[in-house]
Amino acid sequence: MLTVVSYLFSLLLKRRSNAFLHANGNLTSDQLVRLSSSSACQLLEMVKSIIPELHHGMHKGQAGRVAIVGGCKEYTGAPYFAAISALKVGADLSHVFCTGDAAPVIKSYSPELIVHPILDNNNVLSELSEWLPRFHVLVIGPGLGREEQLMKTTAAVILRAKERQLPLIIDADGLYLVTQDPSIIYGYDNVILTPNVAEFGRLYKKIFSRDPDPQESVTNVKQLSREMGNVTIVQKGAQDIISNGEHVLICTEPCSPRRCGGQGDLLSGSMGTFSVWASMAGESQLQCSLVSTYGRGMCAAYAACLLTRRCNSLAFKSHGRSMTTTDMISQIHSAFEGLFS
Repeated sequence: MLTVVSYLFSLLLKRRSNAFLHANGNLTSDQLVRLSSSSACQLLEMVKSIIPELHHGMHKGQAGRVAIVGGCKEYTGAPYFAAISALKVGADLSHVFCTGDAAPVIKSYSPELIVHPILDNNNVLSELSEWLPRFHVLVIGPGLGREEQLMKTTAAVILRAKERQLPLIIDADGLYLVTQDPSIIYGYDNVILTPNVAEFGRLYKKIFSRDPDPQESVTNVKQLSREMGNVTIVQKGAQDIISNGEHVLICTEPCSPRRCGGQGDLLSGSMGTFSVWASMAGESQLQCSLVSTYGRGMCAAYAACLLTRRCNSLAFKSHGRSMTTTDMISQIHSAFEGLFS
């Protein structure tokens, strides 16, 4: 069977230089995983094509202005991890919109973040709307919490961001909001959802009124994406499965078995920066053909998955079981250079 699949894949490579990794209905999940893995070099070149070159003519903000919407009294680490990861990957400015009682704590973590303690203000929509034109992307959900008023506010923020066609990365409690009301992002082609297996299962059941088939993970992700109007979905797991309902990519970059809290925040924050770069590359026509094939969302998602998994691997080598997300963030530079230089 492996020989047959390898032969078929060699034929596909000859016929299409872009590796033809979109999910053909005649291929099983296992075959898709093998095909995606076999084209890792091509996908790496796809990511490299969106990374902006540093030069002395650049000015502050040009490489990315990222906003994190999240952070409440109980959860202050998650928005920090997402925001600092966006900066460490290469964004120029990183903002955090959080509740008033979370702001002093988040500010104390790093002077490099711009923190806005307004999420629980009565005029939050007015204040935040004034900031929206300054951002390239919103990362929604890290440390947000599930307090009813915060959920309503976040839903309104998403609608305002959609009006401006801003890219959205939705994670954690943002996914809880989407699961309660999927119509908020239905059909929006500029959004990436990043559920873990449990979060994916809840969202899938909300849409299809049944549990996903545990033997067909790839098919499940593709089906859910298509049913939600071809939004990009990243199902995090032993292998990260990425689909926009038409195409599928599998990130099989090796990582460790250590699963400390906060890794998803590193993923969502870095994905925000890659999303900015993918959009900029598209506007300047500097992207490679694979970006055109898969779209900016899938490219950004794949890049962030690669980086996060490499950070995990490098940090685990140094710290083993004691590894935390802070250790992973300290590996962003090494992981980035090792993958994309």
